Amino acid sequence: MSVAGDYRKELQRRVSFSIFVLIFLLLITFVALNLGSYQMSLEEILRGFLSGDAVLWNVRIPRIATSLLVGASLAIGGAVLQCVLKNPLASPYTLGITHGSAFGASIAIVFFGAGLTHRVGEGVTITNPYLVPLFAFAGAMITATVILLLARLRNLSPVAIILAGVAMSSLFQAGVMLIQYFATDIQVAAIVFWTFGDVGRASWSEIYIIFAIFVVCFLYFFHRRWDYNSLLLGDETAKSLGGEVQRIRLEGLILTSLLTATCVSFTGIIGFVGLVAPHMVRLMIGGDYRFLIPSSTILGALILLASDTVGRTVIAPVIIPVGIITSLLGAPMFIYLLLREGGGYD
Repeated sequence: MSVAGDYRKELQRRVSFSIFVLIFLLLITFVALNLGSYQMSLEEILRGFLSGDAVLWNVRIPRIATSLLVGASLAIGGAVLQCVLKNPLASPYTLGITHGSAFGASIAIVFFGAGLTHRVGEGVTITNPYLVPLFAFAGAMITATVILLLARLRNLSPVAIILAGVAMSSLFQAGVMLIQYFATDIQVAAIVFWTFGDVGRASWSEIYIIFAIFVVCFLYFFHRRWDYNSLLLGDETAKSLGGEVQRIRLEGLILTSLLTATCVSFTGIIGFVGLVAPHMVRLMIGGDYRFLIPSSTILGALILLASDTVGRTVIAPVIIPVGIITSLLGAPMFIYLLLREGGGYD
């Protein structure tokens, strides 16, 4: 077969993979709509859509929409971070950006009254959906800036960058614990519950904010797909192809921090989706960012929705926060990648 024929065949394989994952995502979405305190048939779901069924529109659809958007956001953030930092272990969670966001959001909730904390029910209700993301973004940017400065000034290896991320995570976890130390019992209980990571607490107004940020970032990342491909060949090659390496790297970090901060503000800490999804896509169709970005987006949404569906049904009526499920899934994957990749990046 000719080179052109091989190329077309490879393109078809990559597109087919994305379509397959998308179809699977639609099936999981239907299952998630069906399962709950009571099961709904396809006919009941369709009728509920048209009639404005309260369970569907106030409980199940917001939860599913949040899962899809947050999963997609974290996955695309991980894919971009792994490229701009040249690090296969990079993700918002492993670099400490998630914990930096959580620290900023905790300050906004406890000290600036941006959240209503209570002992039972949801734990935390966000009363100011703009102030919390702002503080969370500040925490995320502090982490990203420190990581970037260390990487540039000390020319850290990929593994050393992850260790720096672990140090930043520990620092911010200590900060959250310090806030808890001076908080009331009710605030402590609410903060602990909030840090578990749960997609069931976001309202429609918060979902709209996550959606808007996600669309802007996705369009930017997809616009930069060729630049990310050139970065994989090395900074010098990327420059020779006309890429503004430092600008691409900085903008990628800023937008990834914004995405992560927005998600963490409304759902708490959800780890490892940004690590697992891009690597699963790479294993299946390679690292071409023209396909890696949209496929990681779809797969990240699928992973988080499936995890949440398992979490709220496996020992129903008790709901296991999705952050616990993704950590159980992602920790073995992280160890596997650590052992396989070491300090290299392919």
